[in-house]
Amino acid sequence: MSESSDALKDLYRRWLSDVWTGDFDAMRDIVTSDAVGHWPTQDVHGPDGFAAQIRQSHEYFHGIRTNLDVGPFVEGDLVAARWTFYGSYRGGIPGATAPEGTEVAFTGHDIFRAEGDRFAEYWVVSDVLGMMTRLGAIPS
Repeated sequence: MSESSDALKDLYRRWLSDVWTGDFDAMRDIVTSDAVGHWPTQDVHGPDGFAAQIRQSHEYFHGIRTNLDVGPFVEGDLVAARWTFYGSYRGGIPGATAPEGTEVAFTGHDIFRAEGDRFAEYWVVSDVLGMMTRLGAIPS
């Protein structure tokens, strides 16, 4: 295993352990200034755009933690992993009928493309349909 591969794995672990628990200042160490994040409904740009997108999750959920289920795997400048998100619903998602405090878990996959020692591009696929079903926004 190469030193750069280990560094990218560590960087990904910081993405889950630091950023997703609310250390948004760490974003500047993790993504490049011109990074592009491809979320299902929009693209975000730079550390501030990434942080704003994740802050939105914190508006809807508290006690957020993510579990690294598989990976991270590194191939060249690409990093991939599977994770599980856990949080307690705060309310506010349009159409959701679940009471505040409802515990939610859902899975997803990340792919990052690195430039040097930070991530420059990001793609995420997650089970939002399952999450919205558990929150009562979509009939089961």
